[in-house]
Amino acid sequence: MSLVKRISRLPAVQGALGHLAADYLRLVRATNRFTVVPAEDTDAWIDRLTPFIAGMWHGQHIMVPYLRRPQDRVATIISRNPDGNINTIALERLGIRVMRASGARGRVVRDARAKGGAEGLRAMLRALKNGESVAFSADVPKVSRRCDAGIITLARFSGRPIVPVAVVTSRHLRFNSWDRACIGLPFGRGAMVFGEPIPVPREADAETFEGLRRRVEAEMNRVHDHAYGLVGRPDRVGLPSWGLPA
Repeated sequence: MSLVKRISRLPAVQGALGHLAADYLRLVRATNRFTVVPAEDTDAWIDRLTPFIAGMWHGQHIMVPYLRRPQDRVATIISRNPDGNINTIALERLGIRVMRASGARGRVVRDARAKGGAEGLRAMLRALKNGESVAFSADVPKVSRRCDAGIITLARFSGRPIVPVAVVTSRHLRFNSWDRACIGLPFGRGAMVFGEPIPVPREADAETFEGLRRRVEAEMNRVHDHAYGLVGRPDRVGLPSWGLPA
């Protein structure tokens, strides 16, 4: 392990970076003019669906906390890897309850006792049962914007709908990571888009299950396209290197 890596994993350093990240995200939220979709009766619409599964692409995990209203109870999963500690600290300061476990992935469909995935699945099921909405990264591991079966499994077992979501800003940085993670910059325009709620029946057969997986994937891509359209910028996820729109 490199010296920089060792330093970055010191509790004091991770605590400081987590607090700094949360403060920066608050600055971005305060200095961008956000449009919310649906625009009319948004609060009543969210209240009717709560608790729900907020489906996000992995690269959106930095921005999705903006969707939480002060009264909302929201939980998410972050792995126990030490690299997740900074994200955990930042999210908790932004009012998100963090569960440290492996996420529920497609292999849970084949083996509900699978180590790691089943642990995360159980934690999210408990959260939904207790009235918390759950923010869930839907990508196949290390494959950006390909919907995995895990989010469908969570909806199937919980009986709660999947609501695809997207949060974007006109000015942002996009990282050259597998998930093309994006972080907003201050002093621009923003959009928060909630997509069509997608329920998953408990008795869904394999064909229905796959059809719903494709439907979630398509709706998540649609809400991203809509959000970027609202801020007047293209979704540059396919471009290499870091991005800063003009």
